[in-house]
Amino acid sequence: MARDPFRATYVRVRRHYRSQQASPTSALVHAPHPYARALGLTAVVLLGAWLGLLIVGSVRTPVGPMDTSMTLRPSLSGGTKINVSPLGALELNTHIAPIRLDVDVDQLDPVRSQALVEHPERLSGLQGEVTGDVSAGATELAVRSCVAVVSGATALGLAVYRRPRKALAAGGLALALLTASGVSAYVTWNPKSVLEPKFSGLLSSAPSVVGNARSIVAEFDVYQKELARLVTNVTKLYDATSTLPTYQPDPATMRVLHVSDIHLNPASWHIIGSLVEQYDIDVIIDSGDTMDHGTGAENSFLDPIPDLGAPYVWVRGNHDSAVTQKYLRGLKGVHVLDEGSAVTVDGLRVAGMGDPQFTPDRSVEAEGDPAERMAGTRLASALRDQERAGTPVDIAIAHNPVAARETDGEVPLVLAGHTHHRRTEVMEYGTRLKIEGSSGGGGLRALQNDKPEKVRTSLLYLDRTTKRLQAWDEITLGGLGLTTAEVGRHLPEENQPGAEPSADASPETSPGAPSGTP
Repeated sequence: MARDPFRATYVRVRRHYRSQQASPTSALVHAPHPYARALGLTAVVLLGAWLGLLIVGSVRTPVGPMDTSMTLRPSLSGGTKINVSPLGALELNTHIAPIRLDVDVDQLDPVRSQALVEHPERLSGLQGEVTGDVSAGATELAVRSCVAVVSGATALGLAVYRRPRKALAAGGLALALLTASGVSAYVTWNPKSVLEPKFSGLLSSAPSVVGNARSIVAEFDVYQKELARLVTNVTKLYDATSTLPTYQPDPATMRVLHVSDIHLNPASWHIIGSLVEQYDIDVIIDSGDTMDHGTGAENSFLDPIPDLGAPYVWVRGNHDSAVTQKYLRGLKGVHVLDEGSAVTVDGLRVAGMGDPQFTPDRSVEAEGDPAERMAGTRLASALRDQERAGTPVDIAIAHNPVAARETDGEVPLVLAGHTHHRRTEVMEYGTRLKIEGSSGGGGLRALQNDKPEKVRTSLLYLDRTTKRLQAWDEITLGGLGLTTAEVGRHLPEENQPGAEPSADASPETSPGAPSGTP
C-alpha cells in the first residue's frame, strides 16, 4: 500500500508529459492552417472545373454553313476567339471575365455551303440564321458548362478529401465561380467588338473583305452583311484553295500606308509592295530611319521605292543623312519633306520636318530633346503659315514623337516613329498622334536581339472629301524567322455606330482644323 501514492504520482506525471506532447503547438504542426485549407480547396475547385470543361464542356453546333465546336476556357482577359483552321483566327474583345469563348470551325457542310454559293440571295437571311445558331449553341454550352464544372470539381474533391461534404462544397464553389464569371461577361458585353476585330494567319486579309472604313461607320448593317459574305468566301476557300477576294475600292475612302524605321531591311519592300497591291494604297508615308548609317554605300537599298506602286512621302530620321535625303529627291515618285515643306498628293496635303540630329555621326554631340522640340516648333509654325495661305495641312510628319507633339492643335493628324513601339493618342488640343513601330522589324540589327522584333505598319482610312481619319488597321507580322500575321481594326469613338457626329466630320469644316477627341 505504501507504494500506491508513488505509483499514482508517476502516472500523473506521465499523463502530464503526454498532454504536453499533444499541446496546441503540436496540433498546429499536424493540423493544416485555415489559410492552407482554403488555398487547397480553391486549387481543387479550379483544377476540377478546368478538367470538367476539358472533358465534357464542349458543344458541337451548326453555325450557318459551318459545323463548329464551342468551348469555355479559363482566361485572364476574356473575349471570343474563332479558329478557322487552316486559315487562321479571329479575336473579338466581346467581354471581360475570367472565361473565354472558343469557337472552332471543324468543317463546312457541303450541302449548305454549296447552296449558299449557288444562291447568293440567301445571304440576306444568313445574319438571322447565324444569330439564332449562336444563341442556341451558347445556351446549350452554358448548361453543359455548369454540369461540367460541378462534376469535375466534385469528383476531384471526393478523390482528394474522400469526404462527400467536402466534395459537394467544391462543386458548389465551382458553380458559384462560373455563375460569377457569366455575370461579369454579361455586364461587360461589348456588341461593338465586331468593329475592332483582330485577324491572324491567312485571315489577316479579312479587313479587305469586310469593306472600307466609311461603309463601316455609315452603314453598320452593310458591314454585318459583309461579315456574312466572309463566311461564304471561306466556303469558297475550302473548295477551291484560293486566296481571299481582292479589295473592292470605295471612291469615298483614301488609303494611306504609314511605315517607319525600316533600318535597311530588304524584306520591307516586299511587304510594302504586297500591301499596296492588296489594299489599293493611294499614298505611302515614311516617317524616317529608312537607313542605318546614312552612308552613300547604302543608297542602292532605296532603289525599289519607285516600283512600289504608290507615291512615297518621306521625312529624314536620325539614322538618315543629308546624303540619303539628296539621293531620295532624285527618285521618281518620291516626295521629300523638310523644314515644314508641304506637298499635295492625290488631294492629300502633307507637311513634314526632317530630324535635326544625325546620331550615327559620333563627331557631333547629340543635343537630345531640346533640339527635337525646336524642330517641332518650326514645323508648327510652317503649319500655321500653310493655314494662312489657304492650303491647310491634313497630315504632318516628324520622325521623333517629341517633335511631333509640338504640332498639337495645328493639324488633325501627325505621324511619327523612332521608338519602335506603336502608340496612338489624342493630345490636349485635339491633334491625334500616331507613332508607328518598326516596319523593318528593327532592321538587320534585330539579329543581335534575343527575340526577333515584329514588323509593324498601319493602314489609315481617310474620308476623301474631309481628309479626316475614319479608321485604321494595325498590321503586325512576325519578325525574322517568324511567319505570323495579325490585323486589328480600330475606330475613333466619334465614328462608332450611334455616336454623335463631331463637327470635324462635316464637309463644311475646314480641313486644317484639329480633329475632335476620340
